Amino acid sequence: MRVTASYLGVILIWSTTPLTIKWSGEGPGFLFGVTARMLIGTLLCLALLAVFRTRFPWDAAARRTYLAAGLAIYGAMLSVYWSAQFIPSGWISVIFGLTPLLTAALATAILLERGLTPARVLGMVLGVAGLGLIFARGASLQVEALYGSAGVLFAAVLHSASTVWVKRIGASLPALAITAGGLSVALPLYVLTWWLFDGQWPQALPARALGSILYLGVFGSVLGFFMYYYALRHVEASRMALIMLVTPVLALLLGQALNGEPVDATVWAGAGLILLGLVLHHWGRDWLLGNGARSGREP
Repeated sequence: MRVTASYLGVILIWSTTPLTIKWSGEGPGFLFGVTARMLIGTLLCLALLAVFRTRFPWDAAARRTYLAAGLAIYGAMLSVYWSAQFIPSGWISVIFGLTPLLTAALATAILLERGLTPARVLGMVLGVAGLGLIFARGASLQVEALYGSAGVLFAAVLHSASTVWVKRIGASLPALAITAGGLSVALPLYVLTWWLFDGQWPQALPARALGSILYLGVFGSVLGFFMYYYALRHVEASRMALIMLVTPVLALLLGQALNGEPVDATVWAGAGLILLGLVLHHWGRDWLLGNGARSGREP
């Protein structure tokens, strides 16, 4: 029951995160929204480290890992929050869904991993084609939508690069320690950015924005991370990969239903190509091998 609840919890949190990111900046501004979220997440992570007595290594490899995670948390989330001003929330989830494909490409180039099978290459091509459709739709709406789409893509690249960087460092650290360390690196950068470019305490904080900030700080930054790794220990990787296929669709539907965001056929087609690319990336090789095995048994 706990595993099922954690699995469904991750899907729910990841599906609602784009919409609550958009809501959190309505009124106080996106810089205040993301800074407040990171402050809440950092304090909660440090408290959990103390409660669970989780070790927090401080050797050279650990510090490099915290730096890699923190710079991605800062750069990627700042870009996502900025982009959320210009595009529907569902687009964020769809474009960010490219991260497995981007991570595989970067791992091949930087770590020299031999993982680019023909099925994965085809998956990347389909992902790029889907992204192209979404960019084309953004360009046909207004230039701000194109900028917003590019901003989320930049965030996805940063996130993927951080993943490869952390893997290259190879430090064996508790997941909570990496989260706390990364947030501790990112938080001062967020506070400095808010102070330089805004620096004003919001005169009014709408209830929806406040609720979204609290939700993202507690669930989006900390508990969702816990649930994911708890489920990962008990569920095979192939089923965990389904999360990346479900959340973009739910995010598009939630944005349409709860925020009145239009989703036309072009966006659905782009999302479909990206999701098909992810399917080929995760399971294409097994399908091809399975078909080959069946062909070999047949006369």
